[in-house]
Amino acid sequence: MSKKYKEGILPFKVVATDEPLIARGGLVLPYEFARAIKLPEVIDRELPPPGSGRGYKPSQFVMPLVLMLHGGGKKLNELREIKGEVSLRELLEMEGLPASCTVGDWLRRMGKDSKGLSGLAKVERHEIVEVLRRDKRNDYTLDNDATIIESEKEEAKWTYKKEKGYQPLLGFISELGLVIGEEFRNGNIPAGAGALEFLKYCESMMPKGKRIKYYRSDSAAYQANVMNHCFDHDMLFTITADQDRAVKDDIKTIKEWKPYEKDREIGETIHTMNNTKEAFSLIVQRWPKVQAELFDPDPYCYHVIATNREEPVEEVVHLHNQRGQVENFIKELKEGFGMDWMPCGETYANAVFFRIGVIAYNLFIAMKLLALPPWYRTFTIQTVRWRLYQVAGAVARHANQVWLKLKVPLEKIELFCRFRVRCYELAYG
Repeated sequence: MSKKYKEGILPFKVVATDEPLIARGGLVLPYEFARAIKLPEVIDRELPPPGSGRGYKPSQFVMPLVLMLHGGGKKLNELREIKGEVSLRELLEMEGLPASCTVGDWLRRMGKDSKGLSGLAKVERHEIVEVLRRDKRNDYTLDNDATIIESEKEEAKWTYKKEKGYQPLLGFISELGLVIGEEFRNGNIPAGAGALEFLKYCESMMPKGKRIKYYRSDSAAYQANVMNHCFDHDMLFTITADQDRAVKDDIKTIKEWKPYEKDREIGETIHTMNNTKEAFSLIVQRWPKVQAELFDPDPYCYHVIATNREEPVEEVVHLHNQRGQVENFIKELKEGFGMDWMPCGETYANAVFFRIGVIAYNLFIAMKLLALPPWYRTFTIQTVRWRLYQVAGAVARHANQVWLKLKVPLEKIELFCRFRVRCYELAYG
């Protein structure tokens, strides 16, 4: 029989210590990167200041939330983990932090005051500009999609999936995975509501000299005003078309069908809507129904793409299908950064929390693009937490110098050092 010890199976004891240890030493990286791109400074400039000289600055609310989301937390009471990391806060010069209940009150206050959300939008744009101005491209692809966040909160509304929750609308720069625009909405608002206004908002977030050249969306954006805007602004588009009666009638006019993938065929026709200024193409895929429906003479299923692109139809379909990558971006935002759960009962407070979640997500994307090694660009936040953030360390002082001591392989120490040098270059180069 194996020997048992007084406090458990394994031969050790659990005791408290006053030594300056850090459980998540790698969280210095996102915070230092945020400092490099002046994120706390912009937060304090753009958000409403505290009501008194003794109040917390906006960055003292936002940055702990950003670090919490980077570290894997999602609920406000998990801010205690950041507050409890005394040595980490000392290292980051984050002396005073508000309690989680105070953060909840601040979220509600920022949500009620339109200046709070608009200020955070300016913070978002600052992040976007920092990334795009360092990118060599000038033309980008916008992927537009809505997602459902299930919630039993009092103000949450029923979605089309017959579950209560919210349905934020998101716009991603496909080439980078960056959120270029987001709008937090109740679950009962259709995904297509305000599609043109949202497209214009995403365009307004682009820095000077950069533009959205190609717009992709599902059928929520199959609207005449959206297409007219694309035509007017020399913007290419592929939008999944609603199969209304007019579209079905035009499908019947297609005489030439070419073999495509597996059992599919592909064809093309010209279409116009009542209010569109110009005609556009419909690229149609069809495949046999597994089982014909009663009284339905059409033996095919169809998928239709509306577009003003002029490449061969197979290439246009391939380009449009690449919008499937947006599902991975949304998954990272919701599951990786905890945006599948909302903390407050009030929708307007959750809108603030969601926007801070997007800021945390974009900060991570910016880190991968601007400071981490190239092979990190395919890593999810979960992988980076495992490799970099969840690193134990100790804080020591010697000759008026603060030292962060990490018990890790030399190559990881070198990565930390290169990352910090890159942050210095971004800040002062």
